[in-house]
Amino acid sequence: MFAEISYQTAVNVPELKRIFEKNFTERGELGASVSVWKRGEEIVSLNSGWCEREQERPWTAETLVPFYSCTKGLAAATLLMILEEHGLTPDDKVSAVWADFPIKEGSFGQLMSHQLGLAALDTAASTWDHDEVIAAVEKQQANWPLEGESGGRGDGGHGYHPRVLGFIQDEIVRRLTGNTLGQMWRQKIAEPLGLEAWIGLPESEFGRVARLYPGKQSQADVDSQFYKQLNTPDSLVKRAFASPRGMQSVREMNEPRAWQAGFPAMGGVGTASAVAKFYQAACGAIEFFSPQVREWMECARTSGDDKILCAPTAFSCGFQLDPLDSFGRKTRHHYGLSRRAFGHPGAGGSLAFGDPENGLSFCYVMNQMELCSLPRDKCLDLVKAIYVL
Repeated sequence: MFAEISYQTAVNVPELKRIFEKNFTERGELGASVSVWKRGEEIVSLNSGWCEREQERPWTAETLVPFYSCTKGLAAATLLMILEEHGLTPDDKVSAVWADFPIKEGSFGQLMSHQLGLAALDTAASTWDHDEVIAAVEKQQANWPLEGESGGRGDGGHGYHPRVLGFIQDEIVRRLTGNTLGQMWRQKIAEPLGLEAWIGLPESEFGRVARLYPGKQSQADVDSQFYKQLNTPDSLVKRAFASPRGMQSVREMNEPRAWQAGFPAMGGVGTASAVAKFYQAACGAIEFFSPQVREWMECARTSGDDKILCAPTAFSCGFQLDPLDSFGRKTRHHYGLSRRAFGHPGAGGSLAFGDPENGLSFCYVMNQMELCSLPRDKCLDLVKAIYVL
């Protein structure tokens, strides 16, 4: 057994500020926020830039921004709370509450850790029609066999479900509560914690939303296996990111109907401070979630080569973790140095996580996106400044 590396978590605020400013002066940032919380208090709040290229609205701590798949962590916590309230666990089968769910042996935990092979739909369905998507899900055969299926020959494994996962989780919440997942997020978590983050933004908040801008493709993007697969017709990767159809462009995410729609996999809108505070509760620095729910958030359920992201990934129930090598050491540090840390990135470069070991949480959001499936230097350099070797 190898000893854990020793480190401190005395947040280097001057270094955080230097990197944050560098993102604007050298990396093309337009508007962005960084929020760091420790043991129940926000200790860093950096906000700068503009909500649009025309420089009409300064970016402030109150600016709201769509943060794509960072939403998945918020949605997962909501579903886990509701499962617990109904006497269910991640080991129970989804079919216990949804009789027509296509993977009869699939559990909530396998679903939330991207193991059930429902990343891509073969039946056309519109993002804007929840019932149509659910009908397509019910017809879907697994994109890959669940581990242990096919007479023991199922290869199992996991592959990121970028879009369909949100519709499935929303349907489960609707069946259990009669409300949408976005409504339950506000009722169960956001309002009690005082979080300015929504999965389904009310019209009263539209004027606070920053405009998103797409990134430019780099040579690293072109050369990556992920982007090669994304640009290959009929590849599983391409089909996963196109299922269901619609909402493929950044332009569409700038439309109010996208903010209102409440897509649990990609439709969150809020402030960096709100998301970082959520992760304070998720990691136990703010007493809110039960110990059981926090354990479900933190503990890995699958790890290995991701069939969709074409890179090693690890997942708990709805959250991403840094993969470990055979000696239990992190192979990358998207979520800091602690092996217990968990969170989720969002398309374009946003990132949020909680570190239960050190009572830390972090969120970075911006409106000048990058073309990346996993976090890059703009936010990862900020994460490094939290952990002082």
